[in-house]
Amino acid sequence: MADTVYVLNGPNLNLLGLREPEIYGHDTLDDIAGMLEDRARELDLEIDLRQSNHEGHLVDWLHEAQAEGARAVLLNAGGFTHTSVALHDAIKSVKTPVIEVHLSNPHAREPFRHISLVGQAAKGTIAGFGALSYLLALEAAARI
Repeated sequence: MADTVYVLNGPNLNLLGLREPEIYGHDTLDDIAGMLEDRARELDLEIDLRQSNHEGHLVDWLHEAQAEGARAVLLNAGGFTHTSVALHDAIKSVKTPVIEVHLSNPHAREPFRHISLVGQAAKGTIAGFGALSYLLALEAAARI
């Protein structure tokens, strides 16, 4: 699975396209998955895209990504970005590079969103470009 990139999505991202489209855009998670799969084929990569509203699932999937030898993880932790010591510690505990992804720019939003526990542990962060953020993160994953 060295050519697989896990794309992990946290709480409420199952509602993309419906939830606050003025912030998160009109693309659904399925739309994003399609864009990623198309680009991944061009890069000779495979995508394993998952979403959960449960923090423990994300932690387990980070561990799995390392156990399976994934090339990288793209992680949009949603609201857990700002609160999850467990995700921070899970990222620090795996050798698989983790790239934090956000559709919006958390630094241009409410002050509580300015701190990212996920970002403090991740290799890098791409934010603020809508669905393109995922594609930019995939490009980065292909090069690390």
